[in-house]
Amino acid sequence: MAVLARSSYSAAAVALVALALVSAVAGEVFFQEKFDDGWEDRWVKSEWKKEDGTAGEWNHTSGSWSGDAQDKGIQTSEDYRFYAISAQYPEFSNKDKTLVLQFSVKHEQKLDCGGGYVKLLGGDVDQKKFGGETPYSIMFGPDICGYSTKKVHAILTKYGKNNLIKKEVPCETDQLTHVYTFVLRPDATYSILIDNVEKQTGSVYDDWDILPAKKIRDPDAKKPEDWEDSEYIPDPEDKKPEGYDDIPKEVTDPDATKPEDWDEEEDGEWTAPTIPNPDYKGPWTQKKIKNPNYKGKWKAPLIDNPEFKDDPYIYSFDSLKHIGIELWQVKSGTLFDNILITDDPEYAKKLAEETWGKHKDAEKAAFDEAEKKKLEEESANSTDDEKDDASDDEEDDDADINTASDVETKDDSAVEKPQQASADEKVEEISKDASEKKDEL
Repeated sequence: MAVLARSSYSAAAVALVALALVSAVAGEVFFQEKFDDGWEDRWVKSEWKKEDGTAGEWNHTSGSWSGDAQDKGIQTSEDYRFYAISAQYPEFSNKDKTLVLQFSVKHEQKLDCGGGYVKLLGGDVDQKKFGGETPYSIMFGPDICGYSTKKVHAILTKYGKNNLIKKEVPCETDQLTHVYTFVLRPDATYSILIDNVEKQTGSVYDDWDILPAKKIRDPDAKKPEDWEDSEYIPDPEDKKPEGYDDIPKEVTDPDATKPEDWDEEEDGEWTAPTIPNPDYKGPWTQKKIKNPNYKGKWKAPLIDNPEFKDDPYIYSFDSLKHIGIELWQVKSGTLFDNILITDDPEYAKKLAEETWGKHKDAEKAAFDEAEKKKLEEESANSTDDEKDDASDDEEDDDADINTASDVETKDDSAVEKPQQASADEKVEEISKDASEKKDEL
């Protein structure tokens, strides 16, 4: 019995291990980049914008503050520059499978205008020429510019058109690392997460204008003649008072009198002035009541759109082979890291926790310390400036006193000493002598 029990236990253990292994490999990772050693061999820096001198350079760094100095990414390093870099992975299609695109981004420069998004592209890409005009399949990530644009882009390119998501998804705007995740599912639903928290979800059919509408208003429909679409109608019981229109707007001023010095031969016949009639109520308006036959505003009935053709694979792309980062930045300092393309949302969530989640508190502490040091330096510089200003003021006061003293001394010794030449006169004299010697030579 003991042997049998031991065998059963061993079999159960093996089964559990096998199940764990199956679970571990259930998802597929198409691309993962941690920007460790050798990253430059996997990425191609585009020559786009190099000719006009506006192509920016990338730095391999963990940034000015981080939770782990060894966890490096790539960071934009020059202001007012275009950036373009891409990497290749084995070509695949997300047809009939979930697609997860995830990456982290940090705007150390307190970004005022620039992007922090990535692009998924197909197989036909010249990486050396990759730039703003290169066609892409998906563009996803935060975009900030001024006060009006602070949102997450989620653009799907279908049928030759870049389709923007219709829902607003606000992005993070601080100077810390954040993880952005885009999930596209085979049932055409999607989710957008920031720091592993879902911020938006819905249907690709509803939230992108990729396909024509299923239903349209019947262009041939006509409003029925007896359709009542006026919510209020004149009250048939309300009648205009008799003589209402005979009430004048103005009447003769009963208190007016002809001036004593009025001369009708010279001034003409005197006429009393008019004043507003207190009994005048303006044009008569009939009262209105609710229309008992009101049916609402008429709309043409919906019919099937003859131009609509369903696409059961509206969420999918036949060829995904490259990932690219293409940006314009007014102020540099954006850092990308931990890029992932997979079909397993749980693996993406776990990776986010093992990277961003593990280091976020330490990064926040490092940032706070950097800000504290910055404020202390600014305060010290401000104090030094004030001391310099005070010293300059004292020197000016001393100079004024010395000048006054010199004037008094000059007045006392004017008769006894010959007048001294001014500094300008001496410089002029030296220059003249030098010139004369040069002419002699």
